[in-house]
Amino acid sequence: MASSPSGRIWSEHVSVSIPRGEMVRRIDPVWQAVPRGEPRGERSMSRKRRTFDIVVPESEPMAKPEPAPEPEAPARRGPMATAVRETGQSLAQRRSAEQQIREENDRLAHEYVALRRQGLIVGRIPLDTVDTRKLTRDRHDGPDAELDELIASIREIGLSNPIQVEQAPDGRYELIQGFRRLSAFRQLAKEDARFDTIPAGIMASGEGAQVLYRRMVDENLVRKDISFAEMASLARDYGADPQVGAPGTEAAIRTLFASVAKQKRSYIRAFVALLDEIGDHLSHAHAIPRALGLRLKVRMTEMPDVAIALRKELEKVKGQGVDAELAVLDRYAGSAAQQRFPAGNLPAKQGKAPRNKTTLRVERPEGTARLTASQGRIEMALDKDFTAYEAKRLEDAMTAFFRTLDGS
Repeated sequence: MASSPSGRIWSEHVSVSIPRGEMVRRIDPVWQAVPRGEPRGERSMSRKRRTFDIVVPESEPMAKPEPAPEPEAPARRGPMATAVRETGQSLAQRRSAEQQIREENDRLAHEYVALRRQGLIVGRIPLDTVDTRKLTRDRHDGPDAELDELIASIREIGLSNPIQVEQAPDGRYELIQGFRRLSAFRQLAKEDARFDTIPAGIMASGEGAQVLYRRMVDENLVRKDISFAEMASLARDYGADPQVGAPGTEAAIRTLFASVAKQKRSYIRAFVALLDEIGDHLSHAHAIPRALGLRLKVRMTEMPDVAIALRKELEKVKGQGVDAELAVLDRYAGSAAQQRFPAGNLPAKQGKAPRNKTTLRVERPEGTARLTASQGRIEMALDKDFTAYEAKRLEDAMTAFFRTLDGS
């Protein structure tokens, strides 16, 4: 309750908590009008209290919440059940480990097969199981001056670059790369049993002959000592090989030497033409320098009879060594023989050797023709104007002259 300054009394609405089962009274304020006679500016209001009896019915007392059930203690297992459970867990772990091992083994097996196809798996194989028949080699037959150096190196430090072989169905191996290394081991095996086996990269069978030839050629092109005659010889053999369909020499050059410069391929073609003409009469074709081979090819193209005469001369010097053969080739190529010397090893000057010379005379209506013949030179002197003859007639006369000398 509260009172105003004018003495009027009112009550405020009060919210009361009512206990269950008890009677309470609620006061509801009602405002009455201000009696007359009081000042209008101070309108006052009074409240009449009204009382109500409220009976709150009794209700059931709230049930206390039941306590949460305590977790049940795990059932106690016997020794046998514990052993079974632990064995099951161990088997599951073992199966998981075995599955991981199988997956790893499968991955390694696929990687091994891929590496073996590329010849990157190296093993030692017996020398007597390696054949060299499948591919025509690009190395010349005969003595190899650098083979002794290779043998000495292998004897001292071993083989640093294994040969490449292909597995054959009968358990033997076909050589793909490393002919000189194989030759060196065969020489060493004659004096030391340690070299009866050779490190080799073993390739799975199935590669086509064309791919195997390319592998061999690409490796050999890295060497600086491979000659144009050897490359031309390989192109001729590849062009006639039935394993690759005998595509011909031109196709062989395009296939085998696709990675070399165009100019270099033209040199190989020139040496192919040279070997076609005189290859069977050459004992040291690998020693022919590039410039000499090109000059010979041009000369034989311009004068077909040169090849005939050259074959006869080569037969005469067969067995006399590389220098004698190169001297004949150089003479027919149109220049004096050139002796090759390594850099810094020039020969000592010597006195001139006596020159053998043949002199003869032939009587002609115009007078006496004097003829002098020596090494690499023929001179004829006659009081006659030879410029009056056409060049073709002079050429025919010279051709007939040499044919008579050659006995053809």
